[in-house]
Amino acid sequence: MTRIRGDLTKRTFDFARSILDISTGFPNDPRGWVLAKQTIRSGTSIGANVREADNAFTDQDFAHKCSLARKEAAETNYWLKLAVAARLLPEESTMPLVDESDELARVLATIVQRTQANVGKKHDVNR
Repeated sequence: MTRIRGDLTKRTFDFARSILDISTGFPNDPRGWVLAKQTIRSGTSIGANVREADNAFTDQDFAHKCSLARKEAAETNYWLKLAVAARLLPEESTMPLVDESDELARVLATIVQRTQANVGKKHDVNR
């Protein structure tokens, strides 16, 4: 059963691809290696968690996986901002990804809140 509506799965896939593309711009030194690895891990796992959520059997599992994706989006936002602040990546090409990670986190937070509210309503009805 597909639970994710709209273009979220496509957006997270495109975001992961953009993260992989921008990661080649990190310098080939210890700072670049660490931030590239962290950014790639968190940036690509957003979509993976959304895919897992889309195939969840329960509403609780769906909300949990979306919550994990939201946390990964927030983490990616941090790493990207740090990379710009440390001048490891150029601001002009990185800020659109910062904005998208922030937007993805907001969308996912809304999904989690609405799902949890619906789970609570279902739970109250069954009492």
